[in-house]
Amino acid sequence: MVLSSVLGFPRIGANREVKKAVEAYWAGKLSADELTKAAADVKKASWTSLQERGVNLIPSGDFTLYDHVLDHSAAFNVIPKRYLGKGLSPLDVYFAMGRGRQADGVDVPASEMKKWFDSNYHFVVPEFSEETDFKLNFNKALEEYREAKDLGVETRPVVLGPITFLALGKAAKEARAGFEPISLLPALLPIYKQLLAALKEAGADSVQIDEPILVLDSAYLYEKQFAQAYADLAPVSPKIVLATYYGRLDSNLGYVSKLPVAGLHIDLDRAPAQLDEVIAAVKPTNLVLSLGVVSGRNIWKTDFEAALTLGQRAGSVLGRDRVIIASSSSLLHTPVSLAAENKLTAEQKDWFAFALEKASEIAVIAAALSGSQDPKVIEAVKANKVSITKRREFERNSDATVRNRVAAITPDMLERKSPFAVRKEIQAKQLNLPKFPTTTIGSFPQTKEIRQARAKLNKGELSVAEYDKFIEKEIENVVRFQERIGLDLLVHGEPERNDMVQYFGEQLEGFVFTQNGWVQSYGSRYVRPPIIVSDVSRPKPISVRWSSYAQSVTSKPMKGMLTGPVTILNWSFPRADVSRELQCKQLALALRDEVVDLEKAGIKAVQVDEPALREGLPLRKADWDAYLSWALPSFKIATAGVTDALQTHSHFCYSDFDDIFPSIQALDADVISIEASKSDMKLLNTFKHYGYSNQIGPGVYDIHSPRVPSEAEIKDRLAAMLAILPGDLLFVNPDCGLKTRGWAETEASLVNLVNAARWARQTYA
Repeated sequence: MVLSSVLGFPRIGANREVKKAVEAYWAGKLSADELTKAAADVKKASWTSLQERGVNLIPSGDFTLYDHVLDHSAAFNVIPKRYLGKGLSPLDVYFAMGRGRQADGVDVPASEMKKWFDSNYHFVVPEFSEETDFKLNFNKALEEYREAKDLGVETRPVVLGPITFLALGKAAKEARAGFEPISLLPALLPIYKQLLAALKEAGADSVQIDEPILVLDSAYLYEKQFAQAYADLAPVSPKIVLATYYGRLDSNLGYVSKLPVAGLHIDLDRAPAQLDEVIAAVKPTNLVLSLGVVSGRNIWKTDFEAALTLGQRAGSVLGRDRVIIASSSSLLHTPVSLAAENKLTAEQKDWFAFALEKASEIAVIAAALSGSQDPKVIEAVKANKVSITKRREFERNSDATVRNRVAAITPDMLERKSPFAVRKEIQAKQLNLPKFPTTTIGSFPQTKEIRQARAKLNKGELSVAEYDKFIEKEIENVVRFQERIGLDLLVHGEPERNDMVQYFGEQLEGFVFTQNGWVQSYGSRYVRPPIIVSDVSRPKPISVRWSSYAQSVTSKPMKGMLTGPVTILNWSFPRADVSRELQCKQLALALRDEVVDLEKAGIKAVQVDEPALREGLPLRKADWDAYLSWALPSFKIATAGVTDALQTHSHFCYSDFDDIFPSIQALDADVISIEASKSDMKLLNTFKHYGYSNQIGPGVYDIHSPRVPSEAEIKDRLAAMLAILPGDLLFVNPDCGLKTRGWAETEASLVNLVNAARWARQTYA
């Protein structure tokens, strides 16, 4: 019999219950016990829903209130000293690590965040040193396994693997030079053995240990550590299914197939070509092969015929009992359910499958491979074929005007008219900015009043004219605030935007949108990715009206704000029937028109954000050039259609940029702003290594935390920057946009930023 498996499930709740509960706890409106109860209700709903859909191997231990890697750090006592001895409860220590804390005499910054492999999910980076004292503060996997069992649901616990945990961590500040976290493996393994032995004693038949590090080039470095770790763990553990996802094993397969584990999971959504090689490697062993044939990364209905073909290939060689049908990865990257989506047309709804629908798909595919004669299974397979056929018919449609315009792109469309040195002088005269000019990354706080006005507009309770008047007033308030505190290059604050990607998608042809398609980005920050379904074009200007209005109420220069083509693509659910390159270039051409129109409307600077540029980089270095060959030109297409007088900006955040910094330089933006404060300013070493000839604004404080940075902190960061960067190139700005922050902390932080910039002008005159 072929079993079915889901590697992980969205932890947000069908109606964002976790976000609401967590934020209520932070606000002091919910007790810790009430938060625990809200979490328990969401876990129960997830487990029972998967059970009802016939999934055999249901995950437990994958739920989190903030981040699963942070959970692991807290459980294994990987807690930096700065969070201890403050009189905080374990729960408040946990949240302080994730988002910082500045209350009741406690003032600690948040830990560093990074992107989880090539996704838009952010994890909290563990910090290790020789002094790390591993111990099991709590056994989350065991607790949730028992919790589910008490509800009558048998689950397979999910645990982050020891090699991935250490490899994704960083050396703490107090670690000696050259310290490598992987050196702590011998000290870490006894704690894993304790955790796994407890699961075995509790009756868990198998455990899923996630080692996604195995799809990276760097995994070859850890062959001995993998052998050591799993030789130690296997004897005391429930049967281990080693889970890899987001990419291919490649040469790592050689040693992985020899590990003493019971099963191996591979991602056949991202890397279907690896199947035959993996089958050949595991055939002589007793390994069960888990096939990730249902995508955990997109929302398109699975083509059962294609999935069954892959399953049959494995089954014909290994036998059905050695095959599991599974999601390619955790389903955390997908919305919970299509059930509440009543604004999609029937045709559109038939194209998609969210997490619960994917669970049903997995169960049906496994049953069909097992030879089930259940009429429901047979009918589901037939219905799927009809749906896929209809979608293929729709996909054959294309917009000839859009396709022809992409085909007509020429090399000169990628280049500005003059080199940066020439542009810089022209822009300096036009903008008349002081030394160390201050600016923000774009968005200002989205208040309750803004959200209510948008909701009233959508319900028809506010006319378009009334809503526009409201937005104009909000923009004017933001402009006056920036003038009052002394910012130099202003923004309009983006009160009209629900999200930096969704908003643009709503103004473009080729997208559809969900009502409840929320996906976790980090902590309690959820996004609703738009879905690209056909060729993309811009029917009319998008942001020109609001930027023009903002410029009309101030004599200071206004910066137009756009989201870049690569980021719109990566933070949407893209089409699966055409290349990402084609979709990105269509977006680039639409944005090129917008940038040109902003300049014509009198805007003197335009920021085209690309925070997802690094995130979209393939996990294997051999694939980088192919990606960069269209990602970089797409940005340049969007920004190069203007005169030398327009100052172009771009923003990048929360990724390791060292590897592609030369590519960022090649974008030729006049100014880049880039996350720096949360990563201990280590990006400065990158600037030192590569140099940077254009203007640059490394972020001077972390906006993902409610904590207000002191003026002294910002001065220290500016001093560190100016030890490496030429003063005439430095902009002063926060790490990211201010949408999620409150007004009080925003004002306090920006006042300190402006004062620090004024100090720098005097000190470095």
